[in-house]
Amino acid sequence: MFGEPWIWMIGALALGGLAVALWWAALRHPRRTTVERARKLFHLQRERLEFRFSMLAAQAYRPRGLDLIDCDFEDEVSLARDRHNGRLRAYVAITLRFRAIEGGGMEDNPNVENPKAGSAEFRLDGSDWGTDGRVVFNLNPVEAIQHYRELEMVE
Repeated sequence: MFGEPWIWMIGALALGGLAVALWWAALRHPRRTTVERARKLFHLQRERLEFRFSMLAAQAYRPRGLDLIDCDFEDEVSLARDRHNGRLRAYVAITLRFRAIEGGGMEDNPNVENPKAGSAEFRLDGSDWGTDGRVVFNLNPVEAIQHYRELEMVE
């Protein structure tokens, strides 16, 4: 009535294999967020992102005898896509200011108060932008993106 049982088993295995292949492809290539949506999300989350970045950068970039006292963010945001996993990153030009810690050995260095330029890095994970406080020093956002070969600029 239903034919040979081995035909049904082969069909079930084929369907199972297809399901596993689709699941694996979805894991390897997450749905890409459009650039327009990513920009909107960044704009909506920007105040929180800048605060989080400043807190993490103050902890991560503590040169000997210096404290991070200020981080100014430029308005423009440059987006890049990772060529390997398709995830978006954002880079924003920043200016960092440090001060010498009393007794830290840097009080007499005349360069301590000079502003330091760089780019702040942010990463999109689903619909949330995040940061680990990473700074690419001495490079503007476009130069920072070009510096990493795995990244490509997006408009």
